[in-house]
Amino acid sequence: MLRLTEIKLPITHAQDEIAKAILKRLGLAESDLTGYTVFKRGTDARKSHSILFTYTLDVSLKNEAEVLARFAGDKHVGRTPDMAYRFVAHAPANLPSRPVVIGMGPAGLFAGLLLAQMGFKPLILERGKAVRERTKDTWGLWRKSVLNPESNVQFGEGGAGTFSDGKLYSQIKDPRHLGRKVLEEFVKAGAPPEILYVSHPHIGTFRLVGMVEKMRETILSLGGEIRFKSRVDDIMIEDGSVKGVVLSSGERIETDHLVLAVGHSARDTFEMLERRGVYIEAKPFSVGFRIEHPQSLIDAARYGKNAGNPLLGAADYKLVHHAANGRSVYSFCMCPGGTVVAATSEAGRVVTNGMSQYSRNERNANAGIVVGITPDDYPGGALSGIAFQRHWESKAFELGGGNYQAPGQLVEDFLKGVPSTRLGSVQPSYTPGVHLTDLSHALPDYAIEAIREAIPAFAKKIKGYDLKDAVLTGVETRTSSPVRIRRNAEDFQSISTRGLYPAGEGAGYAGGIMSAAIDGIEVAEAVAKSMVSGG
Repeated sequence: MLRLTEIKLPITHAQDEIAKAILKRLGLAESDLTGYTVFKRGTDARKSHSILFTYTLDVSLKNEAEVLARFAGDKHVGRTPDMAYRFVAHAPANLPSRPVVIGMGPAGLFAGLLLAQMGFKPLILERGKAVRERTKDTWGLWRKSVLNPESNVQFGEGGAGTFSDGKLYSQIKDPRHLGRKVLEEFVKAGAPPEILYVSHPHIGTFRLVGMVEKMRETILSLGGEIRFKSRVDDIMIEDGSVKGVVLSSGERIETDHLVLAVGHSARDTFEMLERRGVYIEAKPFSVGFRIEHPQSLIDAARYGKNAGNPLLGAADYKLVHHAANGRSVYSFCMCPGGTVVAATSEAGRVVTNGMSQYSRNERNANAGIVVGITPDDYPGGALSGIAFQRHWESKAFELGGGNYQAPGQLVEDFLKGVPSTRLGSVQPSYTPGVHLTDLSHALPDYAIEAIREAIPAFAKKIKGYDLKDAVLTGVETRTSSPVRIRRNAEDFQSISTRGLYPAGEGAGYAGGIMSAAIDGIEVAEAVAKSMVSGG
């Protein structure tokens, strides 16, 4: 098959216009085309009055060789790459031990799934609960201000991505097309088939819950074992090699292949690793606020007269501003038609995040407006970023009234530097609720200065972004892990501890569902190769 890119058609095009566009692009007759499939469909909204769908198509022709020769050197016409996934190893019949995976977020879930598919019968240990029980605990914080530190937005089956927009795309390089393997597994588990071809696929929380359950069933059917409410409190290390883990119950489990996929909020685990001498270092991350606008405002700014067209759905955005003080401010985890959610995992602290359902039909759009920071901003060692996060999360708890309400402020007041006293046209979606205040003390001065400069700059790109009644809610601190557990590039093992495989977002090697899942696959492959070779 041949792959054609950049085939553009009006969003209202008829189905047969795709075939006509292929024939026109290649200069062929109708009889030369034997079939086609849509590999990717994106939206070109740079001109709001003339929005286009942009297709990447895999095409079957009678005379492919002749067409390839004629379009030699054309970067938009070429062979369709082989994207089939092939397992790198299969477990021998006499496997002396089984691998252990800590954590069941995207990285741990896919590491466990791949190991199970290769016959290694992994044991997965998850400190939180199964996804439906976990959902009830999460609603307990949102509706009753009751936090379960072991079962919440951050901890439990599915990981933090379960309570998000469910975005399934990433900007990482993926030469082996592992992202395709991820999407295909999600479709098998019940995701809509459209995620295989839309350019910015997403699922939403409710659908993710059912999919995670089906993937769990697959792992179990292949001989894997999953234990919930099984927090790992210690790792047994002898002579620089992993020997097993110790659970909070005191149970000891032996293994010499340990996948560490704990997520970016497993602060107690990071502290344990440092005590155990595992090499860990501070890394950059970002902090900021959530901002909420009417979704209709974002739709109008992005789509013009096409706003509200069901073919387009709720509009999103991606913004970056380089502030005069040297800081970069950018939109993070934009959730069209979504809600701002309480995402803390520790008592006495407030953390915000964004979430959308598949329909994306809530009243508001929300996104993080965050400022990049580096270890230079929080000197003091490998875990200093955690202390930095905790400081500002505790400050947000205090500014919010000490009851898990989030501190909030209207954009107009934030830009003027005066406290907000009442809401305007935008009703914030965060529960347990928003306490209006002055956010100028909710983050470091350099972050406040940069965000105040960025909002008017963003308004030049999205009309109305500086809407006076738009609501800022604090604080967003869990944008990515504040640490990196360094590993070798060749075998994915910790540079200090043989048999320890740091994986995913918590280890500092991913950011989001897709990149974490891909990382989990690569780590599982490394474990499988090692176990087969006796490494």
